[in-house]
Amino acid sequence: MSQPSDGQLWIRFLSGPDIDSLGLTSQEIVDAVEAAVRAHGQGRAQVEPRVHLVPGDGRAGHFNVLRGHLPGLGSQGISGIKVVGDFVENYTRGLPSELGLLTLYDPQAGIPLAVMDATLITACRTGAMTAVGARYLARPDARVLGHVGARGTALWNIVLLDAGFDLTEIRVTSRRPESREAFAAELAGLTDTPVKVTATADEAFDGADILVEASRLTVPEPLLRTSLIRPGAFVVPYGTVTAVELDLLDVMDKVVVDDWAESQSGRFGALRPHVDSGRLSAASLHAELGQVVAGQVPGRERPDERILLWHRGLSILDIAVGHLILAKAERAGIGTMLRYR
Repeated sequence: MSQPSDGQLWIRFLSGPDIDSLGLTSQEIVDAVEAAVRAHGQGRAQVEPRVHLVPGDGRAGHFNVLRGHLPGLGSQGISGIKVVGDFVENYTRGLPSELGLLTLYDPQAGIPLAVMDATLITACRTGAMTAVGARYLARPDARVLGHVGARGTALWNIVLLDAGFDLTEIRVTSRRPESREAFAAELAGLTDTPVKVTATADEAFDGADILVEASRLTVPEPLLRTSLIRPGAFVVPYGTVTAVELDLLDVMDKVVVDDWAESQSGRFGALRPHVDSGRLSAASLHAELGQVVAGQVPGRERPDERILLWHRGLSILDIAVGHLILAKAERAGIGTMLRYR
């Protein structure tokens, strides 16, 4: 990631196809995310709460702007900024709902190092965060996964959870029948675990050991009902628009977030009403996940605990995976070099 000494500055541009050609492995992604989460817990990372840009009346969608710094990456650390859209109806255009762009910077001189497509990064780092959280907070003998949502991060959630647990059943559903059927068919080609398509969220969640709510709602709707949370469950709601009931936290033994400052920022998020009403506060919060991963606070302590993880998406996860991609691209000579000055 060095720059020439003749005053010229160059930026590596990495397109989606460039990143695909690098052959990132699931283990590399999970390792990068877990290391970033641990650094966060140890106070070795800098996260700025996200800000939003909502064009017009916001009905089409909005942009999230995430900023952060990881001092432990490379020889002098890496800073980064990601802008990612959240446009739910993009499927009608044949596009992902979340199209993102990540820029990485040298924090010593402010030199831009790379610009890259962050669409895959957003999806895989989110799935990796779910998987890392499950490693510390779910029961090791979890067997049934219930998942609501079939777009964006859904595939990575399921594939990485399936790799970490000896699952016997994966239940999936989404709002549109054609979407959930196509998603199940895609999963069937990636796992030997039986995949069951359900018509409703209740069917997907009832009795599940791991419950992931990754819906793409435009208005609040209770898809993850409190009454379906059994003892020992690990629950991960992270839709942009809340899809849980207000009394959900009443049955939880522990509530863990990725970053408490992030949890309080912005107008979106699965537990936004719980924060705004005081049901989730610094006093009622068990921990940030980084504290658990760093060994500062216990994770799961009993098989019957109901534990909830709310992760809104940390900038340092994008930076960690982006750095992994950039390092591999440099070694392989992948990408387009753009003259900056």
